[in-house]
Amino acid sequence: MVIDKIKKRIEYEQESNGEEKQEHRSDIPVGKWVKCNKCKSILYKEDLHKNYSICPNCGNHFRLSSRRRVDQIIDAGTFEEFKLNITTDNPLKMDDYIKKLETLKEKTSLDEAVKCGTGKINGEKVVIAVMDSNFMMGSMGKVVGEKITYSIEKAIELKLPIIIFCASGGARMQEGIVSLMQMAKTSAAIERLNKAGNLYISVLTDPTYGGVTASFASLGDIILAEPNAMIGFAGQRVIKQTIGEELPEGFQTAEFLLEHGFVDKVVNRKEMKDILYRLLLLNKK
Repeated sequence: MVIDKIKKRIEYEQESNGEEKQEHRSDIPVGKWVKCNKCKSILYKEDLHKNYSICPNCGNHFRLSSRRRVDQIIDAGTFEEFKLNITTDNPLKMDDYIKKLETLKEKTSLDEAVKCGTGKINGEKVVIAVMDSNFMMGSMGKVVGEKITYSIEKAIELKLPIIIFCASGGARMQEGIVSLMQMAKTSAAIERLNKAGNLYISVLTDPTYGGVTASFASLGDIILAEPNAMIGFAGQRVIKQTIGEELPEGFQTAEFLLEHGFVDKVVNRKEMKDILYRLLLLNKK
């Protein structure tokens, strides 16, 4: 959460009638501080970025943009983004859907909720896809499904491992059945990848939910997760209301899923690149 104004000072200006007018102005430049949602500490944004967007007080992993994720994982100057000339339709003819997408494109400098391409991790070339929760909470519609599928097919063509960083609220409701079809589409592509013998590493970040969890996010040869990432299909409130029972402590956290065999390893963000590199080397043997 960005803190716009932390502290105010009072300044007095002399008006033409001789009276003093009070004005409240901020001591702190706007947008330079953020608040940790876990420990409530106020953190200087630049220091937080230098610390991999991890709270230095409690270890909370802030959500990352796809650009920052690529910068952290891929060797500098080696990322080459796939340029796909595909656009989102409005199959349900929902009011303002396309307008909302255009606004998000301008605000985030993204064309959709996933960034895909090739790059190197300590010299090892990979195909990488990074979902971005800043764009409609990383929801999966036609374009996201096509970009993920294209990335998988390029991994097969180039005979490269593929790494997908998942961050999503699920299928995009504005595209109805078209968005749900992406679950089958991406899963079928993963099956072709398996038959080709390519390594697929799925990394689950906060949050990973819905149709993404129910498709390609759960199909990795190796499934990693960031600490305390929330992962599941339906939300906790929906599950609780459906089954009529209290849910166990830590339910749907990465640590809970590791304990129950859904995740292979929970990895601190500072160690993620090294762990991925080691897995890539092991795959070559």
